[in-house]
Amino acid sequence: MKIGVLALQGAFIEHRKMLSLLNTESFEIRQKKDIEIPFDGLILPGGESTVIGKLLRELGLFEPLREKILGGFPVFGTCAGLLLLAKTIENDSRSHFAAMDITAKRNAYGRQLGSFYAEAPFGETKTIPMTFIRAPYISKAEKTVTVLSEVEGKIVAARQNRMLVTSFHPELNENQTVHQYFLNMIKQ
Repeated sequence: MKIGVLALQGAFIEHRKMLSLLNTESFEIRQKKDIEIPFDGLILPGGESTVIGKLLRELGLFEPLREKILGGFPVFGTCAGLLLLAKTIENDSRSHFAAMDITAKRNAYGRQLGSFYAEAPFGETKTIPMTFIRAPYISKAEKTVTVLSEVEGKIVAARQNRMLVTSFHPELNENQTVHQYFLNMIKQ
């Protein structure tokens, strides 16, 4: 199995390290020719969704990746990646891939100083560590979406078909549960 990690901005290196711990090959997607390499899943890391969206378009990556995602290609978006996948962003008129039937609230917990750490159940698994940095949350999920985790009544992880999103950064902790969930999702 080989995972492409969008490497335009954000914590892409940390995702690659996590995949390495799970004995999974990965590579960085930086330009259009990179997506010609055969791969099995895509990670959209955290960062700044507006900047990432702009770079995706400028580098000619937006349309081919959107086509793959809308075609059912497995994708995992963390933080800004969640915003890239959301159909609607309630406090931003822009949308990006608009593939997942969710409404997200951008910077929902405030600025950098509003960053925090929590522990909560993820799916059917035990409680896992969650690091939130200028994080969004999902304010609305359609019936087609499975909620995987909530913190203080806010949806912070969800899945729809072969799309997985988290508000938090699982790549910043040692716990491998979420990345393993994504890899299992690809195998299904």
